[in-house]
Amino acid sequence: MIAILKKEFNSFFASTIAYLVIAVFLLINGLFLWVFKDDFNILNAGFADLNPFFYLTPWIFLFLIPAITMKSFADEFNNGTIELLKTKPISDWQIVLGKFWASLLLIVVSLVPTLTYVYTVYKLANPIGNIDFGSTIGSYIGLLFLAATYTSIGLFTSTLSKNQIVAFILGVFITFFLFYGFDTISSSLENNITLKKMGMNEHFKSISRGVIDTRDIIYFLSVTIFFLFITKTRLDNE
Repeated sequence: MIAILKKEFNSFFASTIAYLVIAVFLLINGLFLWVFKDDFNILNAGFADLNPFFYLTPWIFLFLIPAITMKSFADEFNNGTIELLKTKPISDWQIVLGKFWASLLLIVVSLVPTLTYVYTVYKLANPIGNIDFGSTIGSYIGLLFLAATYTSIGLFTSTLSKNQIVAFILGVFITFFLFYGFDTISSSLENNITLKKMGMNEHFKSISRGVIDTRDIIYFLSVTIFFLFITKTRLDNE
């Protein structure tokens, strides 16, 4: 698995993918949070708060992560290299997990520079340091769980087609439905709580409050493992 992880992670930086992902992620967040005069602008909010960042990032990830994962297996199938990969002394699980951790690690690398936002808000607060660290840490943990789930979905959709664009569109669709679809359905059914809790958004917001509930962790781990499992099943059938 480590060999696959290194190979995949290095391939991101060998091409422009990693640099584009990090640049696009930071550029979009930077423009909305610090430049554009809109509701997300932290400087215009009148109080030191990172909630706009934690609201925007799941939506940016919704497009960015499928773009990272779309080639993971689609490219292997299209080039016929999947057969060569499966002849090596590694299991299908090691292949899937290697690609999963490589993609997730790239997301973590893109999140690291945003810690400067925390420092900036910390210094802008009045008095200095008046920031809810519990909520901030919880939100970052929530983003990591969300990124892991998005990544597992993206890997699965990359096994459904040899065409990377098709894999990307399917990844965005499934991710969007699981993140926000249940909220929409719940609202149309007089705010059905059970339906709302089936979506990722509700569990992400719960963790973002700074209270780590085991039910939220189990939810994200269950969805992630489920999509990794069906990805591995798809690989078995190839």
